[in-house]
Amino acid sequence: MFQVSVIVPTYNRESFIVEALDSIAKQKFKPVETIVVDDGSTDRTKQLVQNHFTFARYVKTVHKGVSSARNIGISIASGKFIAFLDSDDIWYAEKLEKQMQFFKENPNCRIVHCNEEWRKNGRLVNQKRYHRKSGGDIFYDSLARCVISPSGVIIRKDLLAEVGLFNEEFPACEDYDLWLRITSFEKVGFVDLPLLIKRGGHSDQLSQSVQNLDRFRIKSLMKVIREKRLGQKKLKAAKEEALKKIVIYRGGALKRRKYTEVNKMDKLLWQIHLV
Repeated sequence: MFQVSVIVPTYNRESFIVEALDSIAKQKFKPVETIVVDDGSTDRTKQLVQNHFTFARYVKTVHKGVSSARNIGISIASGKFIAFLDSDDIWYAEKLEKQMQFFKENPNCRIVHCNEEWRKNGRLVNQKRYHRKSGGDIFYDSLARCVISPSGVIIRKDLLAEVGLFNEEFPACEDYDLWLRITSFEKVGFVDLPLLIKRGGHSDQLSQSVQNLDRFRIKSLMKVIREKRLGQKKLKAAKEEALKKIVIYRGGALKRRKYTEVNKMDKLLWQIHLV
């Protein structure tokens, strides 16, 4: 009943993948399977996984991005619960155990996340107050930025079937997009313990390599606004956040003389007022 499939998307992360998979092997609660989806790596990822982690199922795909890799993993996973671990992150040994205990004690819950530690170049980094995590109805907290880390979440597969998978058109903010869709109607469980280590400071982080992230957040906000499934209070909050981001993004585009982007933002401003 409480079978967990762990999905590890990776791309050229030979310097991180061993520690990530080691942390899965050390889990007190054992997953039913671990699926490593290699998104077209050209380094030694395949050899490292197959030679040292026989418990992991290795799947090689063409390079399409992290959303595609996670979605492939979801499609072949056998567990009723899905856990994600980015290949540059590390779980503490109690991570799955604590979260699955939460599910047992809260049988109506379909998604739970946890707190985390941030480390940059090996050093502990203090998080800002607005990064503070919580549970319950966190839709309003989810509007400004991503407040759930993929590596910190476990989600029932039937919830993903209901709300849809990661948006493969997004090179970044794909997690923001999914959590926004989920939190628009679903309460989120939370284990207030730092059960994972998020490692930063390396050059291939999506948040560092993709510019103007708010353009993807704007697309996500416009989608939930247009679907007209939100109650009046949530709709008002979503529209206010979208307007704020559009105005800021438009100003930057105007400053850089990207008039095509300016025109796109003008159209969105007009559309918001019609909803």
